[in-house]
Amino acid sequence: MTSAVTIPRHGGTGGRTAVAARARQVVKAYGAGETRVVALDHVDVDIARGQFTAIMGPSGSGKSTLMHCLAGLDTVTSGQIYLDETEITGLKDKKLTQLRRDRIGFIFQAYNLLPTLNALENITLPMDIAGRKPDKGWLEQVVETVGLSSRLKHRPNQLSGGQQQRVAVARALAARPEIIFGDEPTGNLDSRAGAEVLGFLRRSVDDLGQTIVMVTHDPVAASYADRVLYLADGRIVDEMFKPTADTVLDRMKDFDARGRTS
Repeated sequence: MTSAVTIPRHGGTGGRTAVAARARQVVKAYGAGETRVVALDHVDVDIARGQFTAIMGPSGSGKSTLMHCLAGLDTVTSGQIYLDETEITGLKDKKLTQLRRDRIGFIFQAYNLLPTLNALENITLPMDIAGRKPDKGWLEQVVETVGLSSRLKHRPNQLSGGQQQRVAVARALAARPEIIFGDEPTGNLDSRAGAEVLGFLRRSVDDLGQTIVMVTHDPVAASYADRVLYLADGRIVDEMFKPTADTVLDRMKDFDARGRTS
């Protein structure tokens, strides 16, 4: 099993680290005794700031559980999760809710758009709820990056699936979160729309300096990432940098072959 990669910290007093989020000896278990199931088994991982990380693995490997724990959407049985230098394990519900609202963005398969609001209103909704005004310049940059400038007055039922997911991406970006988590964000899209959304996520990293963590089962989707983490049986068993669809597919086939012979 590969150990966590050590990512250097930026120099300077009070400077932000090069690690956006990290897990230390994280265990997530369900049940007790003979019915106990371990979803995450002493996981150590660093998520690099300003990079696109994909998490892959077979069904039941723990990939979605790891993402949910890193994002503060699920609690851990033991171990620590940090967002930058803030330990989120053990935070009270109110503090954790505030942290997720102010510092984390989410993109899921279901677009979760309100049908009565237009695209722009859906994009700014989380900030409106928090009583914060969006940064006009940043909002314009995000809208341009995801190619929605001409669709802002349209409601969700007037948009294609790919456009609706782009609204969801823009909503996650608009509040300038420290990190964005995506759980199969292109799972409900056809290949063309999926490629559009993945391209926008890639551009948000390259052009806007965003940090993205995405769970996926699709080698093509993973090829947009800078780094792929592979989970099996609740552990990180491998990683790949600068992936291509072919190299990811080959690695997944190798894992499948091992599983059949073990």
